[in-house]
Amino acid sequence: MLALRLTRAARPAVQLRRLLVAAASAGTGLLLLSSLGHALAHPEAADAAALRLAWCAAPLAATVYLALAVARTDPGTRPRPGLSAVGLGPARLMAVSALTTALSCSLGSLLALLIFLHLRGDLTGLPFDGAAAGLLAAGLPLPVPAAATLLTVLPVTATAAVAVALRPRDPRPPVRVPRRFGRFGAAGGSAGKETFGAYGRFGTRLPQAPGDGRTDAPGDRRTATTALLETEGDPPAPENAPEPPAPDTDADSPAGLPWGVALVTAGLAAQAYAGRSAPVPVLTVLLGWLLTGTGLVLAGPGLTHLCGRLLQAGRPGALRLLAGRGLMAEAARIGRPLGVVCAVASAGCALTALSGGPAPAFGPLSALGALVVGGATLATLLTAAVEARQYRAGHTAALLRLGARPALLRGAAALRAAVLPALFGPLVLAIAALSALPLSR
Repeated sequence: MLALRLTRAARPAVQLRRLLVAAASAGTGLLLLSSLGHALAHPEAADAAALRLAWCAAPLAATVYLALAVARTDPGTRPRPGLSAVGLGPARLMAVSALTTALSCSLGSLLALLIFLHLRGDLTGLPFDGAAAGLLAAGLPLPVPAAATLLTVLPVTATAAVAVALRPRDPRPPVRVPRRFGRFGAAGGSAGKETFGAYGRFGTRLPQAPGDGRTDAPGDRRTATTALLETEGDPPAPENAPEPPAPDTDADSPAGLPWGVALVTAGLAAQAYAGRSAPVPVLTVLLGWLLTGTGLVLAGPGLTHLCGRLLQAGRPGALRLLAGRGLMAEAARIGRPLGVVCAVASAGCALTALSGGPAPAFGPLSALGALVVGGATLATLLTAAVEARQYRAGHTAALLRLGARPALLRGAAALRAAVLPALFGPLVLAIAALSALPLSR
């Protein structure tokens, strides 16, 4: 009931994002049901039906990724002060987010079932003069358990992904106590730093063998001379000493850029090797595309961070400095969805170049799959941008209080939005051309 109230009371922008999840779920569910219809109409072609079902993994992953991004930006399920007192702790809010995701995906799956039954003619007769009868096995009985299983795959997967990603975590980092070793590798060690020659002087090391019968109190074993010798190497800091500056985590470059470049290179090499064979091995081509796409996803945060550094090259003014620092701070948040968009765009450009044009190679189901994958990835990128804006709201308010002009902040946002396509656009075109060149010979 709480999830329904939060869903109903959300703002129009939040409702629009949930409707996008429902629409992507409907498209993915329709593709899954169409693979079932093809298997019913052609029982002798089991391999083709399995291949159609395997191709549904791409829209399924894109839809789950979109649902996860929408759940992260939902302001109604964000932890706020005072909610734990009424029973809405982090675990309860995570459950509400997962339930909201399940409702959106279930609504899309139900819509997909209605469209599928309508196109098959099970509700009001065959529409469009029976044009979809051959694709959806019209006239054959539909196995209800199989259809229900296919339609529940997406809601269950998306709900589990949201529950795992938004699970409660301890905000305090774990304290790691380094293991100490004494002399000659013996476990243990002194509590403080030991000065040269302090060992054995004035009884700083006393034999403490177990069972030696000593009954000294712990306070008697540590004399003033011993304490003075142990702290001789580390003088205490003055009371008014400034604290060391905190590390700038936003300026650290993401660590996935070298791995991403390596995977992209390996994927292009696999596709070049596949192009040298007379019968082109399909599995090698798919493996090359998978490696290339994974490499772009891993390299996305590092490339976004590089864009921020390039904006601050030379002698930057206030506009370039704000835009560059903003990109560096948001590299981990928007870089990965941007890498996914680049992977999808490069694969689409390569397929278009191989087919000689967009029209001959795409049927209705292929166009629907491309629309679901492309639309879901683009919506995920926009949702990640909204999430970055939400996390940047405090810094924006602080800049406005310090006297920054709103036009300057809008110009920095526009510059950030313009510099990313300037770097990622030629990269996508180059990777698409290199992917399609060996296969087009």
